[in-house]
This record gives sequence, C-alpha cells and structure tokens, in this order.
Amino acid sequence: MAAITIATWNVNSVRLRAGPLIAPYVERVKPDVLCLQEIKCRTEEFPEAAFREMGYSHFHVRGQKGMHGVAIASRLPLEDLPDEDMCLRGEARHQRVRVAGVELHNFYVPAGGDEPDPAINPRFEHKLDFIARMADCFAARKAENAPMVLVGDFNIAPYEHDVWSHKQLLKVVSHTPVETEGLDRVRKSADFLDVARELIPEPEKLYTWWSYRSRDYRASNRGRRLDHIWVSPALRDAALSAGRDAFTIWEAERGREKPSDHVPVTLRLSL
Repeated sequence: MAAITIATWNVNSVRLRAGPLIAPYVERVKPDVLCLQEIKCRTEEFPEAAFREMGYSHFHVRGQKGMHGVAIASRLPLEDLPDEDMCLRGEARHQRVRVAGVELHNFYVPAGGDEPDPAINPRFEHKLDFIARMADCFAARKAENAPMVLVGDFNIAPYEHDVWSHKQLLKVVSHTPVETEGLDRVRKSADFLDVARELIPEPEKLYTWWSYRSRDYRASNRGRRLDHIWVSPALRDAALSAGRDAFTIWEAERGREKPSDHVPVTLRLSL
C-alpha cells in the first residue's frame, strides 16, 4: 500500500526559518508534502531554491506582503485547483491543490485579535466570518464525498483538553464558545474527521502552540492545539488504519533556536 506523509506548520516567516529550522526538520522527517502558513512574503519572494535543496520540486504559493500567506512544497506533482471564496478581505489565507488523487486544502485562519467581541473588534468579526464561509463551502460539497484533507493553523483549540486550562481560556480568543462552536460546524459540514482526536482521544492533552511570552515553555506548558489535520469520510481508513503512530505532533521543534511558536504536525496517509 502506498503512503504519503503530509506536514502542516505555521513557520512565522518562511525566509527567516527555511535554513535554520525547516531544513533540518525536513532532513529528519522527510515529509512528502509540506504545507506552510504565515509565510510573510510575496509569492515571488518565496525561497524556492532553499526548498529544492531539501528535495522538493513542486510548489504552490499564495503569498502576500505582511503577516499572511500560505505555501505548499511537494515531492509529488501538484494540480492547481481554483481558490474558494473564504476571506472577505482577500488575504492569502487559503489554497487548494490535488496531490496523489487527494484534494488538499491549506488554511491560515485569522487569529482574531485580543477581544472576543465582533461588535467592537473587527479582527474577531473577520475570523467568525471566515469560519462561517468555510462551513458554507464544505456543506455545499458534502454530497460529492470527495477525498479531501484539510490542514493548517485554524487558530482555534476546539476541545477542553486542547488547552492548558479550559476554565481560564473560555473568554480568551482561540477557545471561546463562539469560535469552538463555529469550528465544529465546519467539521460537521462534511463530516470531517479530526485526525488527532480520532487517534488520541481526550482526556489526553494535545498542544501545537506555545506563546513566545513564556520564558520556559516546557516548564509552564501553557499550550493550545491550534494546528489541525482533518480528512473527509472517503479518507477515513487511509488516515486511521495505521493507528496512532501515523500521526505526530513534533513538540521538540518548539525548543529549537529561534523557533516558530507553532510546531509541525504530520499524518502518514495510506492510499
């Protein structure tokens, strides 16, 4: 049975971290498809040469000046698919390709700012709108039963044990009920499987992000699970048949020199 490994990673500046952080990780893990978020560069500024040195030869980049941008580097051919209308501001936060017969979506959902009130915080309103558009998009396609993988920084920790303190974070952006309920609507819109929680049920704690504000992230361990890999029902067996060993949160990457505040997450998909 053939298998491909898909990785997702918010790298918080691809040009800053391609050499010192991403390349050593790729050498160790060798993901076939690497989905990046918050690349912080225009499309033409993406450091393709550095990724070719890592062994990638196929690229799909949605760049933008500023804090956004998504990119996919792959060892396998990528078919460009039309973008969905997810972002009312037209920011580079989503891309869609087909790889190895699978429709792959890479997301960078808006963070939403600090105040979880759309009436006074336009950034939070934008986040909720983005999530609603995701749900509408996939609900309209549910009947297709297409083999789809959704990955990326969703900027929402959906469950109680996806954060270090459920009670203390209920009013903190990324874990508020309106966000978690919105993300659950996206998941249910096409019966997606949250691979992490299918393979590693609660109450086990799972985190993919630790704030830069923490001097020692290991000691405080105040993390959140913001980075996700979901699959459609058509890929249930492909995602789950190999069990827990096929899914990895690479926590050690948070402890590297000048790391991203997110760590990579991988799934070995048996096709």
